Amino acid sequence: QVQLEESGGGLVQPGGSLRLSCAASGDISSAHYIRWYRQAPGEMRQWVAIIINGDITHYPTSLEGRFTISRDDAKNTIYLQMNNLQPEDTAVYYCNVEIRQENYWGQGTQVTVSS
Repeated sequence: QVQLEESGGGLVQPGGSLRLSCAASGDISSAHYIRWYRQAPGEMRQWVAIIINGDITHYPTSLEGRFTISRDDAKNTIYLQMNNLQPEDTAVYYCNVEIRQENYWGQGTQVTVSS
């Protein structure tokens, strides 16, 4: 079992940046997939970044260039750097780790982009 805890969310003005963290309670170095998702009120959960097999990253085309996913296996921590944030980025952000076909989720952290 791996527990995940996100942090780093908050209120930011349009154009601002945030770095989200996701701390894992155990070793995630063998994770096949590491993802960040977000869910805005009334909408479906949407993936925003993924690391595959340790170092291959992908983003939705609409977010590429603004969001960056990274990991620090020594700290069992996953990061999501978000730049040039816009009001439409407002959502609860979740990290997700898949290890040996088991999926683990954090509780989420709220990001609000507003002036």
